[in-house]
Amino acid sequence: MSTASATQTEHLHELSRQIRRWIIRCTSQADSGHPTSSLSSVELMVGLLFGDCFRFNLQQPDHPANDRLIFSKGHASPLFYSLWAAAGEIEPEDLMGYRTFGSRLEGHPTSRFRLTEAATGSLGQGLSIGVGMALTAKSLDRSPSRTFVLLGDSEMAEGSQWEAIQLAAHYQLDNLIGILDVNRLGQRGETMYGHDLTAYRDRIESFGWRCVLIEDGHDYDQVRRAYAALGEAGERSGKPTMLIARTIKGKGIPSLEDENGHHGKPVDQESLDQVLSQLGDPNRSIRGEIAPPVVYQPDPAASREVASVDYSLGDQVATRDAFGNALVRLADKYPRLVSLDGEVCNSTRSKRFRDQYPDRFFEMFVAEQNMVGAATGMALRGKTPFVSTFAAFLTRAFDQIRMAPYSDASIKFVGSHCGVSIGQDGPSQMGLEDIAMFRTIQNGLVLYPSDATSTEALVDLMADYDGIAYLRTTRGKLPVIYDAEETFQIGGSKVLRTSDADQVTLIAAGITLHECLSAQAMLQDRGIVARVIDLYSIKPLDHATVRQAADQSEVVFTVEDHFPEGGLGEAVLTSLSDHSTPVNCIAVRKRPLSGSPDELLDAEGISAAMIADAVTRWLIR
Repeated sequence: MSTASATQTEHLHELSRQIRRWIIRCTSQADSGHPTSSLSSVELMVGLLFGDCFRFNLQQPDHPANDRLIFSKGHASPLFYSLWAAAGEIEPEDLMGYRTFGSRLEGHPTSRFRLTEAATGSLGQGLSIGVGMALTAKSLDRSPSRTFVLLGDSEMAEGSQWEAIQLAAHYQLDNLIGILDVNRLGQRGETMYGHDLTAYRDRIESFGWRCVLIEDGHDYDQVRRAYAALGEAGERSGKPTMLIARTIKGKGIPSLEDENGHHGKPVDQESLDQVLSQLGDPNRSIRGEIAPPVVYQPDPAASREVASVDYSLGDQVATRDAFGNALVRLADKYPRLVSLDGEVCNSTRSKRFRDQYPDRFFEMFVAEQNMVGAATGMALRGKTPFVSTFAAFLTRAFDQIRMAPYSDASIKFVGSHCGVSIGQDGPSQMGLEDIAMFRTIQNGLVLYPSDATSTEALVDLMADYDGIAYLRTTRGKLPVIYDAEETFQIGGSKVLRTSDADQVTLIAAGITLHECLSAQAMLQDRGIVARVIDLYSIKPLDHATVRQAADQSEVVFTVEDHFPEGGLGEAVLTSLSDHSTPVNCIAVRKRPLSGSPDELLDAEGISAAMIADAVTRWLIR
């Protein structure tokens, strides 16, 4: 070993000892956290950031050529923050505010700390996010940026990891590097494969990855050789790389090393001084340097004017068809718009975008968790991802969906084939929970268009919205009821039928709006005057219009092709919680069956005839 190399290795050792002191001190101060899980990864991460492998401009965290680091094992946040303290981005004394109320150094990293690439902590998500970032760099931006993901061995049991591993190999993401910390111990005992590195290698290599084993993840010679190998072959291999390192949980603290029962437990105050004394001079403070990124100049496309919508009143157009048309029409207006599909683009109609803009379309196959994770990574690298599949299938990715806002990821979701109105396919394909699911996303949009014109307008609005947005589309054809000049807004609604003598208000969206319009005509023949409101924006909701209708009606009926829990009806009930006008929620309350759409709407009481009968019964009760 040369003198310079030996000096650098000793510097890395000193940084490691200092970072271990910070990990122990900040978790002990907080009386919570995961010191042992952090200690096992110290050399792997110090060697990456400060060993001339990682390239990052600290003054420009959004520099397009910066490498990206994701802590998929987000509970190792004491290490994550300590690394940035060693880089000079956090004052060491600020680490002692870890996990305290108001601190940006939260228990698991979120976007409140500006150098967090993605919020983690729900295990099994970081690699999918890394796929999205690496895919963006390689296929869209043509950037030299690489994405590194620190993984824990416990989370390798998650199916989402293997979804990501398959997709990374499929897209030949040789700019994606996983770093698997095999420390043997999980929360309650040994992991599935313990310290068997070959078990992980054999499985991961079989998916088309290049694997590099590090027999001792605390030996800087081995760690540096593994990172050096990336520059020799990794970026040109056409394969993603997984570094698989044998480590010791609690490394550096003899009383904790490789011992079960210490997960998530800080060192107690009585033992603190003794433990710290094992980690060198507590008064010494050193810093590490991160190599700068390579020179790179992006060439972003400019936004261009697009044509107006072109539907005629009365045209029969499914809103899923209008969604596909909107993606194509708006592609030039939003040059960062990309489409991700779960192998159903011919049904959701995103196929039209694929055919017109193949370089901006990404097939994620039947792997919805990875699709949402990858969309998060793409959104965090400046793209506007539209994720589309059957609404029912988005439910399996809800963990990824709920985590996205903590990364400040702006993702657009489109769920097709909603409700019992899809017909003969039966309940496994019927999205009946999706409105409830997306209504729980803080500051998210839930939009439900009723015709082609409103669909195109709402797709435009959601593309421009900075945050999570969900659009619900319908399988069957519906008549166009709005002309091309009609305007729509987030938080808006449309009053389609009204008079000064309204006895009842019918509130709906999507297919049941058309049933309500037909019911209104039936009621009129019975001498009952009804107002009809298109509540196309379910969240945020047009409270003023809803409350005005309640003020001017004897009763409000909501009608939806969705389960009652968490749907449009409960949104209206919340809006009118302090109002005296009664609200009746007509929704899917029976177990759905296979059958024709008309049969199913009738069976669930949400067809026009059933709505008219329900209103009539209420008024003459």
